[in-house]
Amino acid sequence: MKNQKAIKLLNKLISDVEQNGIITNTVVEDLQNLRPYAVEEERPLIAKTIRLVFEHIEAYQTFDIPIPEEEPIEGYEELLDEQDNTSEPAESLLYLLNLLAEPENKTNRLDLRAYVDAMQVYAEEN
Repeated sequence: MKNQKAIKLLNKLISDVEQNGIITNTVVEDLQNLRPYAVEEERPLIAKTIRLVFEHIEAYQTFDIPIPEEEPIEGYEELLDEQDNTSEPAESLLYLLNLLAEPENKTNRLDLRAYVDAMQVYAEEN
């Protein structure tokens, strides 16, 4: 995001989650305030991701979506099998917020899409 107010709000949100975990009302309100900046900048993936995140947190009172799994690198597949693929809700939300801070990165966009897909599947199943 390029707008200085959006960057400041995103940094505040990251700091709040790092220090306090997911405080539902605060996180939802900050995300709702952040989304118009993404719409204004014509960033549909970011706007959709933000909307799905605050809707998820409102509905479930947590962020129950795990960090997307990494693609295995040929020859190192066994290392991924050994890693613990579970993540705490606040840890996963922090990861997602940091992806939003750097949306130009191709890998970050892929992870954002994975989060969108996971949130849509979660909503259908619950």
